[in-house]
Amino acid sequence: MVREMTIFRYLLHPLLLAKPLISSTSSPFCTVFSLQNSPHFSFPINRRRQQYSHAFSVESRRLASSDSSSSTNVPTDSFPKFSELDDVLKGYMFGQKKATEVAHLVWKLVVQKGDTVVDATCGNGNDTVALAKLVVDDFAKGCVYGMDVQEDAIQNTSSLLNLSLDPNQRKCVKLYSICHSRMVDVIPENSSVRLVAFNLGYLPGGDKGIITNSATTLLALKAAKELLLPGGVISVVAYVGHPGGREEYETVQAFASELPAERWVCSQIQMLNKPLAPVLVFLFKR
Repeated sequence: MVREMTIFRYLLHPLLLAKPLISSTSSPFCTVFSLQNSPHFSFPINRRRQQYSHAFSVESRRLASSDSSSSTNVPTDSFPKFSELDDVLKGYMFGQKKATEVAHLVWKLVVQKGDTVVDATCGNGNDTVALAKLVVDDFAKGCVYGMDVQEDAIQNTSSLLNLSLDPNQRKCVKLYSICHSRMVDVIPENSSVRLVAFNLGYLPGGDKGIITNSATTLLALKAAKELLLPGGVISVVAYVGHPGGREEYETVQAFASELPAERWVCSQIQMLNKPLAPVLVFLFKR
């Protein structure tokens, strides 16, 4: 097991130092972590400092110094713990972790306490709770806007929030029973949004005939693009196994592919030999 983890970390190190790759078909893990070497992208400054082995520090400096095309220092104190990276990324690669867990890891790399974020498809509230715990601080700063077209989803989310958050945290989450395409109707103008999360498809445990669709999701993506701060991310988990799901995913993919490379870094993560597995799409705004 120790040897396996050592190999995994060795493979991951170059990804942490890589330059941004602007392609919907590029290596997704490389794209996610390469943002740490981009002069247009800054991680939260209050991320607690992590300690790494001397060997990794030496290798990082060697690789960074060998990259003559970049003058940006890699902010190694912003990296999440290797144990967390190992657990989630390796687990997903070996079929032991869910796509949503990878999405949550990416959120943790981007947001900080006090941020404003959007859960565009609340569902049963799991993502909403995760976002609230990431952004709401001890002084009740930070805000989560959650929405879902189904009233049952809003009720389920509200119940889970009441169970999972303290009263001060709960006050920072605002829920709306509306379609995600109408997010601009409830999010105040000039809001500084760091993250917009989409978990597409139908409500788990609900009516599978009520689903998100290509037309409204495209409108929602366009709205999210305008709300997002530089350095923020649009996170999409797309499901292709139900009727209309693949068309919706292809709409997301087409939207991402058309974004200008000088302003956006777009990637996707998917299981190649599981055609019905969910697909992760991340759109990072420079």
